[in-house]
Amino acid sequence: MKIRFGYVANALGLWDASPSKTLTFTRYSALPKEERLEKLKAVTAQNIYNTKRILYYNLANEIELYRFSSSLVPLATHPEVMWDFVTPFKTEWEELGQIVKQLKLRPSFHPNQFTLFTSHKEEVTTNSIKDMEYHYTMLQAMGILEQAIINIHIGGAYGDKETALNRFHENITNLPNQIKKITTLENDDKTFNVEETLRTCEKENMPMILDYHHHLANKGGVDLSIYLQRIFNTWEQTNLLPKVHLSSPKSESAFRSHADYVSIEFVLPFLKMVKEINMDIDIMIEAKMKNLAMQMLVEEIASIRGVKRLKGFTLEW
Repeated sequence: MKIRFGYVANALGLWDASPSKTLTFTRYSALPKEERLEKLKAVTAQNIYNTKRILYYNLANEIELYRFSSSLVPLATHPEVMWDFVTPFKTEWEELGQIVKQLKLRPSFHPNQFTLFTSHKEEVTTNSIKDMEYHYTMLQAMGILEQAIINIHIGGAYGDKETALNRFHENITNLPNQIKKITTLENDDKTFNVEETLRTCEKENMPMILDYHHHLANKGGVDLSIYLQRIFNTWEQTNLLPKVHLSSPKSESAFRSHADYVSIEFVLPFLKMVKEINMDIDIMIEAKMKNLAMQMLVEEIASIRGVKRLKGFTLEW
């Protein structure tokens, strides 16, 4: 099997390269009206520029998976702002897309936990759709919808999982089809486990991202080996490889929190499970140390007998 590795948002080691510089609504409101749009543009320009630097870093290091920061555009979905962030940066968005295509990069977004479709409150669903449209618009501006995904969690249970799941199936119908087409669901560490998420994905014909750390924090009596092939099968409708999230616990007492790096002892049982299926997959590293954690883990896995490093951050086992 072949495994490609990637990381989230920020390439540590690049000087002042955060793609998530912010502008709060409080700060925005305090500015003179004639300065507000220029400030939005200035922060967005810096985030796009830093993203370009990170993409070139990925290109130089043959890193083929990358998750864009959801904070690229400040106040993009704020009801009192909601500005046109595409037109002023049309060339810059297209340039990012060209680098993605040159690298044959697999890009993604992961909106925050407030983007969900299980709430009984209509405004929560409305805001979630706005947030999904924001992420979709950025991918569209880059011209990379074919190779990209937007990953979310199912949402909260609100004391009744079955009712919440029924609401999910009802509320997700409000998401435009073109956005749903590139949306994936991920099992979470507290509420919806692997089996529940898989059933939801199969019913909605959506790919499932397996988060191994979340699974161990929220097993729900599920034997992962029984479901792994079915999880991977949800990707058959796409032209993309199955994708997995890997991290390891900060400590036993803070099991759900992500550690700075990824413990090979923690993830090796999962990698061996995938090896039994012998299927190519993509792995997103979600450790605090981002690309540095990815680099350390790849080097450790590459030292295992029988594992070959094909290039950059692609291994064959």
